Amino acid sequence: MKIALIGYGKMGQLIEKIALQRGHTIVAKVDVDNMGDIQTDAFRSADVAIEFTTPQSAVNNYRAAWREGVKVVSGTTGWTLQMNEIRQEVEANGHTLFWASNFSVGVNVFIAANRRLAELMNRFPQYDVRLSETHHTAKKDAPSGTAITLAEAVMDNLDAKDTWVLGDAKEPNQMGIEAIRKGEVPGIHTVIYDSNADTITFTHSAKSREGFALGAVLAAEYTAEHSGWLTMNDMFGF
Repeated sequence: MKIALIGYGKMGQLIEKIALQRGHTIVAKVDVDNMGDIQTDAFRSADVAIEFTTPQSAVNNYRAAWREGVKVVSGTTGWTLQMNEIRQEVEANGHTLFWASNFSVGVNVFIAANRRLAELMNRFPQYDVRLSETHHTAKKDAPSGTAITLAEAVMDNLDAKDTWVLGDAKEPNQMGIEAIRKGEVPGIHTVIYDSNADTITFTHSAKSREGFALGAVLAAEYTAEHSGWLTMNDMFGF
């Protein structure tokens, strides 16, 4: 498979390493200093472009790749206020975008289990729920996209909560999300159910970025054979 990279920072370089190990070819590497390379035959030859950049540039990168007829896999978070708009573009124009807030296989199992746990906890209103996430200091958005995905799954299944807030919840219907930035932490997400009697904590801790990079390459392999609006749920069948 031929892969183009949009974003060649730490994640882009790790994705390149894993893609090559899996027998793929990198045909283009696009970063802030050579964005024009999207408009080249090398980029157009890609089966899939994998995009890890910034919330401010992600949507423009998708559109630029689509104009060249290239499918996109993206792990950029922080742009999701435009999610409905972009999904409509994908569906109306026959584009392909595989987007995930987190490509780690373990995190996606964690997200699915979190959804089921919320269903169970809905029977026990004595427990209040909150979230905590910790990432490296270079992460540009807060809370993390994964934390938002976890919170949305809780709210879909827990009658007592219908909105999330960054920081402490001020109202009973709110779910607080604590966002901590320190050191080189790849990512820790914890869902906490607390009552007067006890506390239930449910945590996923990433050991390195390698799991995210492998998941992105697996998503690219899936996207090469599929079209439209794609997610980890499609790939794993959760």
